[in-house]
Amino acid sequence: MIVTLTANPSLDRTVELGAPLARGEVQRAVSVRQESGGKGVNVSRALKASGLETLAVLPGDAGDPVLAGLSATHVPFAALPIGAPLRSNVTLTEPDGVTTKVNEPGPELTEQLTKELVDLLVERSRGAAWVVLAGSLPPGVPADFYATVAERLRADDGGAAPKIAVDSSGGPLAASLAGRPELLKPNADELAELAALAGLPDVGSPAELEASPERAAAAAQALVEAGVGAVLATLGSKGAVLVTAEGAWHATHSPIRAVSTVGAGDSSLAGYLLADLSGADAVGRLRQAVAHGAAAASLPGSTVPAVHQTDPSAVTVTAL
Repeated sequence: MIVTLTANPSLDRTVELGAPLARGEVQRAVSVRQESGGKGVNVSRALKASGLETLAVLPGDAGDPVLAGLSATHVPFAALPIGAPLRSNVTLTEPDGVTTKVNEPGPELTEQLTKELVDLLVERSRGAAWVVLAGSLPPGVPADFYATVAERLRADDGGAAPKIAVDSSGGPLAASLAGRPELLKPNADELAELAALAGLPDVGSPAELEASPERAAAAAQALVEAGVGAVLATLGSKGAVLVTAEGAWHATHSPIRAVSTVGAGDSSLAGYLLADLSGADAVGRLRQAVAHGAAAASLPGSTVPAVHQTDPSAVTVTAL
């Protein structure tokens, strides 16, 4: 089983525009989709779509629209009541696939609620193969939260502790390095930011990382040398790079028509974990990650693909 933790979940509304976004003007939407979201929730949704056993752990009161959405789509979850409504995020998608997101900060979690959320995660993660710690942190939660959670999981289960994957940004992602996760999943923006926050050598801009898989791999290699088990760096339309202690690889997908990139990175992480549970080697894990990300980008809104909707044969992997 794969357990996900989303400390700052959201109700994601995706508005599809029929023309490029015109600031200051009135535009009519072509369609509107609404789904329960947050990075960890999206990973669980993608795993559930492929028939894998998963559990989404998150804060939220009974009847909250986010939890109602999970129930309606039969995604298993364990929620901690917090006495406040969860946030709503809005994404605008243009015909060429460009997306604009407006994310709310989310309800504040007190120190006591934060402790109870970690307790719930530890309790429900026993026996899991992976725990995914994903997304931004709500107000009130310290930046070292993910490192603290990793320590708790390992202290509770000892040698049987699940492997830990982290997909976040900014301070929480940088602080998670102290928890020595088995996997980090940054995109180019997050990788460049992480390198600066972690005091690594200058790796260049996000655009330079996307343009040069070798540069992205070098940045990821520095993180592996710092104690991270593996780094899966997604590079948008340029594919992804995977770096482990054994090597580095770059993968690209044959061209697709991008409809919405919302959740594509989360789907990539789901694809990686799905392949890992099936016993795939590093190349196979990277191949499925890129196949999942491409499939997600070709679907509307934050729709996540099932494994049968992906095409790993369309992915080319090159050793770096």
